[in-house]
Amino acid sequence: MSKTMQQQKQPEKQQEQEEGEEEEAAGPIPIAKLEQCGISHSDIKKLMEHGYHSVEALAYAPKKELVAVKGISEAKADKINIEAAKLVPMGFTTATEFHQRRAEIIQVTTGSKELDKLLQGGLETGSITEIFGEFRTGKTQLCHTIAATCQLPIEQGGGEGKCMYIDTEGTFRPERLLAVAERYGLNGADVLDNVAYARAYNTDHQTQLLMQAAAMMSETRYAVLIVDSATALYRTDYSGRGELAARQMHLGRFLRNLLRLADEFGVAVVITNQVVAQVDGGAMFCSDPKKPIGGHIMAHASTTRLYLRKGRGDTRICKIYDSPCLPEAEAVFSINADGIGDAKD
Repeated sequence: MSKTMQQQKQPEKQQEQEEGEEEEAAGPIPIAKLEQCGISHSDIKKLMEHGYHSVEALAYAPKKELVAVKGISEAKADKINIEAAKLVPMGFTTATEFHQRRAEIIQVTTGSKELDKLLQGGLETGSITEIFGEFRTGKTQLCHTIAATCQLPIEQGGGEGKCMYIDTEGTFRPERLLAVAERYGLNGADVLDNVAYARAYNTDHQTQLLMQAAAMMSETRYAVLIVDSATALYRTDYSGRGELAARQMHLGRFLRNLLRLADEFGVAVVITNQVVAQVDGGAMFCSDPKKPIGGHIMAHASTTRLYLRKGRGDTRICKIYDSPCLPEAEAVFSINADGIGDAKD
């Protein structure tokens, strides 16, 4: 009797192991896997303390960053790079394979059908979407709507994951999430529990929060990371032309870390940006003299850039300012009591 029980239990265990392996294959590879490749437990602990929580994070990191970790010598960094490269495919692939992978990308709904049509499905996961515009154009409202819609099932245009929200301006309001949750028939308490919120107080703290974000993302599935706004603190922490180079370098590192999280965990990164009025001579010949701040560093880091401007009444106009695959076009949406929606005629 006991033998047959054992025989029954063995296939069950195998099935559980296979299921666990399948789950691991879907997400990033845990850093603990390197212990099997001869990397010591103490070295792995040191790397985790510096924000490396997956094999992908190590594979994507330049050698000088690994050497900067206390206790990691050049020889150890070389070994870590070699072992990580064996587990993470980083070579060439065919365009067909890449096209198939692109077809599997999840897109998160914005709450407006017109806006989703403009974005050909919604906000793309695994890349950075920048939303910029002057005040009262709906940037923060769009972020609040996405924080709730990303929790919807994939069939309903969601991402079936949690949301991480970094707020630099103190404009996060949970009651807005409850209104969006009610609209989609979601449980309000669950929606709020699934949003990890942090207030950033300076640019260094803002970057530090991304290290905590990597640790949290390695433990549970997040669909969206929102930073509202990515540039507000840079405008106050760095002032004048004398600090411009230092500001741009710091901003460049922050955006690089965001892109790394998007690559590593497949989250949709949504950042908002402020605008500045052009006061030079060229502004006279320009119909809209406002441009996003952050310069070329910001422009090159963002995959898709959306420009929001005011329309009539509650309506807002979204224009695709820059995208590798979307045509330059516009869509009209409105800010309603229950979040972002289609404009009423």
